[in-house]
Amino acid sequence: MDRKFVLLVEDSPDDVELTLRALSKSDTTAEVIVAHDGVEALGFLYGTGAYAGRNTSVMPAIVFLDLKLPRINGFEVLERIRSDERIKLLPVVILTSSNEEKDLIRSYELGANSYVCKPVDFTEFSNAICQLGLYWLFLNESPMKENE
Repeated sequence: MDRKFVLLVEDSPDDVELTLRALSKSDTTAEVIVAHDGVEALGFLYGTGAYAGRNTSVMPAIVFLDLKLPRINGFEVLERIRSDERIKLLPVVILTSSNEEKDLIRSYELGANSYVCKPVDFTEFSNAICQLGLYWLFLNESPMKENE
């Protein structure tokens, strides 16, 4: 079985750096693939664009998805994931700075597995990412088939 990995969909370079640093501190040893917008995220999942030829039978253990993304926003990415039989069970955690109730409700209506507001404080953010990584990579039993 290959190592599990994370797909981080985030357009803020600072948040990418903080997330990568927090995950490395959690000792998950999981690889993190970073997509900087919704188009890039879907390209990775479907093996198109810059990811043409990627083995799409190998999927991330978890997708950390920001909502406010350029080109295609997080809601649209989530909707596309949930409407595709091949990847509809892929765990998706919304990781956003939005604490608006309408965003929370819409995320769950579209099938998000979890909704986490990014803490502003680095220590709190790091602890939240650490816990998310450990849970989704090691404790959660995913219905997605393991790497074939």
